[in-house]
Amino acid sequence: MTDVIPFFDGHNDFLLRLKNAPEQRHDLWLGSTGTGHLDLTRMKQGGFAGGLFAIWVPSSNTAPSANYQAQMEKVPFEVPLPDLMNLGEAQPAALAMAGHFHWMERSAPDDFVICRTPSAVRATMQAGKIAGVMHMEGAEAIGADLDALYLFYEMGLRSLGPVWSRPTVFGYGVPFKFPGGPDIGPGLTEPGKDLVRLCNELGVLIDLSHMNQAGFEDVARLSKAPLVATHSNVHALTASPRNLTDRQLEQIRDSGGMVGLNFATSFLRADGLASPDFGFDVMVRHIDYLVDKLGEDHVGLGSDFDGCTVANPLKDVTGVPRLFEALSNAGYDAPLLAKLARDNWLSCLDRCLSK
Repeated sequence: MTDVIPFFDGHNDFLLRLKNAPEQRHDLWLGSTGTGHLDLTRMKQGGFAGGLFAIWVPSSNTAPSANYQAQMEKVPFEVPLPDLMNLGEAQPAALAMAGHFHWMERSAPDDFVICRTPSAVRATMQAGKIAGVMHMEGAEAIGADLDALYLFYEMGLRSLGPVWSRPTVFGYGVPFKFPGGPDIGPGLTEPGKDLVRLCNELGVLIDLSHMNQAGFEDVARLSKAPLVATHSNVHALTASPRNLTDRQLEQIRDSGGMVGLNFATSFLRADGLASPDFGFDVMVRHIDYLVDKLGEDHVGLGSDFDGCTVANPLKDVTGVPRLFEALSNAGYDAPLLAKLARDNWLSCLDRCLSK
């Protein structure tokens, strides 16, 4: 039987599942529906010991994810993205997801704890409970005056990506395109630069996943914190704009930052297709490259569970032990597996979050 290694996950979209089916949230979280990638039972089975839980608000005119996938079945492709979302549309949905996040803790206090500091994450995991950290993917729910950031911070927000792939008042993201690079469009707006400064002041991790190249460079110049991409892969292996170039990897390394491996098929396959018909060797190849470029102390997992299509052998969170087994078979020893599983993320949180 494959050993279960406790791990910290840099990104998941479970809160979106709860938002989309609030009347089913008890079964989706505490039941055994077998749908999606995550629920409490399967998280325990797979070794999910903690992670960043994303608040992501889909546009009202966004096509269902199945349609996105259909458009990514032949290359080249470029999936049209929605326009900038206004605050009035984004904020109520983001608040609803924040509420679901707190409900998860109230409904399973012996198993799940919302954590606001690195020490709380460590203590929760050591106690055998799942440590949840609130993340925001795309800052549409925070207006240009930034006042709402203080409110979300009080609710537990400790990690924020200024953009998803659509534009925000803060900056610009990259499209779902193949092949392509991240050198697309202008950098951060003035409110975006103010957002970076305030995140530094509060001790909120700034996530560079989805950020275009100019915005990445702006954050690298402005931020006093390590550069982090919570769920991104290697552009040299898969030429998607969502993946990180060698220059970006060097900047992350030099800042003492972190990259979490994204499990999404189209960001892993060399051909950029969304098909899940491939093995763990493809994921191992990206981890090999990240470890080579960043060093073994700056790589972890950023699954994107419940927000992407994953490889057939992985299936869901219960397949993560098989990924670690594949890494072990590829020569990764126990101490290095522990770093990739959780230790590197815990150290990154120490460097990025308020104490």
